Amino acid sequence: MSKKLLVIDVVGLTPKLLKHMPRLRSVASKGFQAPLGTVLPAVTCTVQSTFLTGAPPAEHGIVGNGWYFRELGEVLLWRQHNALVGGEKLWDAARRAEPGYTVANICWWYAMGADVDWTVTPRPIYYADGRKEPDCYTFPPELHDELTSAIGPFPLFTYWGPGAGLPSSRWICQAAERVMSTHDPDLTLVYVPHLDYDLQRFGPGAQEAVAAARELDKVLAPLLDAAARRGATVVVLSEYGITPARRPVDVNRLLRAEGLLRVYTQDGMEYLDPWTSRAFAVADHQIAHVYVKDPADVPQVAKLCAALPGVADVLDEQGKAAHGLDHPRSGELVLVAEPDAWFTYYYWLDDGKAPDFARLVEIHRKPGYDPAELFFDPAAPGAAKKRAAVALARKKLGMRYLMSVVGLDAGARAVRGSHGRLPDDPDDAPVLLCSDPSAARDGLAATEVKGFLLDLAGL
Repeated sequence: MSKKLLVIDVVGLTPKLLKHMPRLRSVASKGFQAPLGTVLPAVTCTVQSTFLTGAPPAEHGIVGNGWYFRELGEVLLWRQHNALVGGEKLWDAARRAEPGYTVANICWWYAMGADVDWTVTPRPIYYADGRKEPDCYTFPPELHDELTSAIGPFPLFTYWGPGAGLPSSRWICQAAERVMSTHDPDLTLVYVPHLDYDLQRFGPGAQEAVAAARELDKVLAPLLDAAARRGATVVVLSEYGITPARRPVDVNRLLRAEGLLRVYTQDGMEYLDPWTSRAFAVADHQIAHVYVKDPADVPQVAKLCAALPGVADVLDEQGKAAHGLDHPRSGELVLVAEPDAWFTYYYWLDDGKAPDFARLVEIHRKPGYDPAELFFDPAAPGAAKKRAAVALARKKLGMRYLMSVVGLDAGARAVRGSHGRLPDDPDDAPVLLCSDPSAARDGLAATEVKGFLLDLAGL
């Protein structure tokens, strides 16, 4: 009979932050703490997929939080279907050893369509009139009403955007507690995002970051107590550490200025045209996949990118292979930012021609990651909040609205933390805590987490 496991992904947790989290430290004091290796890119979707498959990106195919879908001709980020992830999943391996092994996935990525017993993941309601309302997807379907009647609707607008904060992490922890108490899964996976927010807004050394760590420690306490009551072994891990960064790097603007990136125009707004561009980048924190249409252009593009201030490395085929990133979904080149830099997705040269979604919290339409979504426009925060209030009033009246609150270059310049590079300092690297001292290790690689969890469960 396997042992019960609770695996909590506290995104952004590092030894440095752990100093401010006594409740989490108690997990290690009863068991052990070990350094945890990550993969390139050190971003959520990639690292979680490595944890759950034991494979590098070259094998499971999740080369970032998004990529250029060549077969569709579109850049898509934050897809949700588990079929995108190649390789054998943790739960499949567990069921080979113990048929009937049960798994709950509470907000780990690529949750939809995963062959688990209980699923909870953020999923807004997109109404036909353009409104977006907070909600979640669950499997089985009846779990939705079970959770929302007990703890309320999923607080989507605190999960990401200018209002991102503690309520979403608290809801996720409460949902996990309820699923454990009412359904008793053998393995419960829980993703807790709170440390992502103020560390990117203010930097990992800011007082706001310390406060976020302390707040989250208190929110995690009831979940850890619930695991103890069940006799479950607790594993706490993280995908990456957030380090100071305040230098945005506009790689797509460089490619456009060189005549390699093309746009098309509608209603005075410019949109990236990946079909006709000779080269463009999909920016993802401190990593950018550069897609080059003609192999003959690769040396020129590599030379241009290498000379761009803020770029530390340009990985070609050999470089990608060295990092386990040589998958067909990867760009022909992969850029790694310098430690204090990160990549914007911006491709327009005149803010007056930016698409309307650029000023929205719109993670599915932007062809790259945008941390400026964490702020009310720093150039005019008061005006941005007033626009938000007007939009909210229109929404309540059933009218169409745009929540136009995100700054462009001012928003990018406000960012103070990022991730995606491999860590330079162990104190800023991911960490693993485990409540079982008999399983102690000196350290684990991300590719070893799957095997470690199977061993821990006795499978």
